[in-house]
Amino acid sequence: MENIKSPTPTIEDYLGIIYTLYRDGEEVYGARLAEILNVSPPTVTATLQRMVRDDWIMLDSSKKVHLTPAGMSAARNLIRRHMLTEWMLARILNLPWSEIHNEANKIEHTISNRVEKSLQKTLDDPTLCPHGNPLPGSEQLSQNWQPLTTFDLRQKVVIRRIHEFLENDRELMKFLEVNQIVPGANAQILEILPFNGTIALLIGSHKVVLGVEVARNVFAEPL
Repeated sequence: MENIKSPTPTIEDYLGIIYTLYRDGEEVYGARLAEILNVSPPTVTATLQRMVRDDWIMLDSSKKVHLTPAGMSAARNLIRRHMLTEWMLARILNLPWSEIHNEANKIEHTISNRVEKSLQKTLDDPTLCPHGNPLPGSEQLSQNWQPLTTFDLRQKVVIRRIHEFLENDRELMKFLEVNQIVPGANAQILEILPFNGTIALLIGSHKVVLGVEVARNVFAEPL
């Protein structure tokens, strides 16, 4: 079935999350979407059924979600528009790094193809968003970056990427920005404390403590 419809903003949000999980090698189920979106499982089930009807996704016998070609294309377009909008807000409007994700969420559904292409040209065709996540088609750039939780004590690293799912927490993003845990920053693994689930970093001359769940979603490579 050929899909000639445009997805609604809600459907685009689902498609973007499904694509991100798929990109990260995670199998996608309704329960996981309900957790990320903070909505009830019946709400997710009803939305997924509409997405199947409209040929954005397929559900296999185990209820695992798969993007159709139309769904994959729409998801990639959404994420590209979102990331280009983040760059526009950061470079042209000089909004704080910690705020551009949430502001881009308000704009991404209204960006036309013409504006998207103009932004891509004006911004010199970026391959990563301001938080270090790859634009669709550039995933190979981040494939060797590792979570902070995988590095050894005293190892020196350079921060490369803050996962999209952390970007939704405005207060956390402000904390990361203030403490210079941003792409390009050099750091050293100062402490690993399994008993209280924290990792301490040395950023410049100051110590920053992260919970393991946050550190697992901050990616780096050896310095």
